Amino acid sequence: MGFKNIKDALFPKTDDPNIDITEDDSYEGNDDRVESRSNGGSKMILVEPRAYSETQQIADHLKRRNSVVVNLKRVTNDQARRIIDFLSGTLYAIGGELQKLGNGIYLCTPKNVNVEGRISDEEAEKKNKSKIEDEMDF
Repeated sequence: MGFKNIKDALFPKTDDPNIDITEDDSYEGNDDRVESRSNGGSKMILVEPRAYSETQQIADHLKRRNSVVVNLKRVTNDQARRIIDFLSGTLYAIGGELQKLGNGIYLCTPKNVNVEGRISDEEAEKKNKSKIEDEMDF
């Protein structure tokens, strides 16, 4: 069987003008390898959850190998802690990383994304600076 016969078997010709089947059509399923090839790479998703129940949607973005910036300023401290715990478990499972960008803002990256550098925490720097100054006082 030649390549033309295989092509005709996989991509049949049709007379219906509403059906357009070509070799370049992408599978839009749950297979991450196909999806990342078809959309040209990963995305950066910005999320401001208003409830813990939205956490699974964030995890789904991470499972699809998208980076997610999570702003937790619209939830209570208890909900924020639960969300971070859930996302930490998700990131552990997929080999990703969690990085704090600011007060209540976190960057979640899957295994396929490398992040270079760190954002310093202003409060931690102030505490360290005052601790060093206290140690220097005689």
